[in-house]
Amino acid sequence: MRLSLDQQVFSFQPLIAKIANRLQRKLQAQQNRHWDFNLEEGYLDTSRLSRIITNPTNKLSFKKEKNIEFKDTIVTLLIDNSGSMRGRPITVAALCSDILARTMERCSIKTEILGFTTKAWKGGLSREKWINNNKPSNPGRLNDLRHIIYKSADAPWRRSKKNLGLLLREGILKENVDGEALEWAFNRLQIRKEKRRILMIISDGAPVDDSTLSVNPGNYLEKNLRDTVSKIENKSNIDLVAIGIGHDVSRYYKNAVTIMDVDQLGEVLLNELSNIFTTKNKLS
Repeated sequence: MRLSLDQQVFSFQPLIAKIANRLQRKLQAQQNRHWDFNLEEGYLDTSRLSRIITNPTNKLSFKKEKNIEFKDTIVTLLIDNSGSMRGRPITVAALCSDILARTMERCSIKTEILGFTTKAWKGGLSREKWINNNKPSNPGRLNDLRHIIYKSADAPWRRSKKNLGLLLREGILKENVDGEALEWAFNRLQIRKEKRRILMIISDGAPVDDSTLSVNPGNYLEKNLRDTVSKIENKSNIDLVAIGIGHDVSRYYKNAVTIMDVDQLGEVLLNELSNIFTTKNKLS
């Protein structure tokens, strides 16, 4: 599967690679221009040596690079691994994840790539337990969750590249319980030490799990998602961005983009990241 991913990277929209390089240049340019001058220790400021030549009584001037804000950043990409993502959508998501991980690594930005789905189509052990307990009303979620770490934040891309190939494994793709997956990704970010934390979710539809919805109120999963989004957006300092593939996710998320053609994903993903970094840099 990793070999298949590698083969497709070469033919995957050259525009995406250009945008990734543009983002990298923008971030590195912002990183490299933060210096403190006129210090008594640090790197010798060679631009001021002429003062010593004209007047030997002048002291040497030193400089130090400031703490680079972008190096204190983590980006989490949470990918919907539901059955409706099968085919081109999950393939493009895998390609974009691969490009994103490599681009961010070059800029010294930690990247985590996660996936979410369920273990079964019709409830699995959760539903069996409910049946054995005489089917109590309003049982809550009735399916076993599967949350996948394709690449952890501290693992380099080269060590995780084979894992990213698993995004192409069709047997994984089942149902999607977005709210609890978002909570999981959020909790992983909360314990990180980075000052700037960005969470991007890619989904192609509303949360759906037939086993759960068949015995709970029809808005059960959507309410769970809305409550989770509200908590992250209003009670945390994490930047939350949603990208909907053929589905308007702006009804759930304040910062949302909808694309109708999955091949736009790479361009939109990197542009959204670029906007976040540019905006934050201006504010700082």
